[in-house]
Amino acid sequence: MRFLVYDRLLGIGDDYWIEDDSGNKVYLVDGKAMRLRDTWELKDAQGRVLIDIHQKMFALRDTMVIERAGDPLARIKRKRLSLLRNHYRVALADGTELDVSGKILDREFAVEYDGELLAVVSRRWLTLRDTYGVDVVRDDADPALLIALAVCVIHLAEKEREKNDEDD
Repeated sequence: MRFLVYDRLLGIGDDYWIEDDSGNKVYLVDGKAMRLRDTWELKDAQGRVLIDIHQKMFALRDTMVIERAGDPLARIKRKRLSLLRNHYRVALADGTELDVSGKILDREFAVEYDGELLAVVSRRWLTLRDTYGVDVVRDDADPALLIALAVCVIHLAEKEREKNDEDD
């Protein structure tokens, strides 16, 4: 399953559709403006909220939280000792850990569980400007969760870059 995501989706307060590779609108990212923290909802085509995404307040390191129906689903943070590549750790509520690594700002990275590929995020396949694909590799994977993870790690990497630019 491949989904097309437009980079501008990260604008807080904006709504953007995510399409499948046939051009059908599958998910709506609903950015919530006027909040103290960065917040989005991922909705299905009928407008039902599937996933809530928000930044955890008062964390030592920037952390994004994903919830489903009000219950914690995942927590995303940058790995500490990751010098060569962008590396993020995803702690799922059931204790499972996912690894997200690659060139996050270039939209070229992978999501893995225990060395097994779950999804690939890439611009290489696409000719559309400011668009990247989320290719869900496993049939039993949760596409909404993997798209939410992609949104989170890109947002965290962008915030870190902005912070580093301010420090220079």
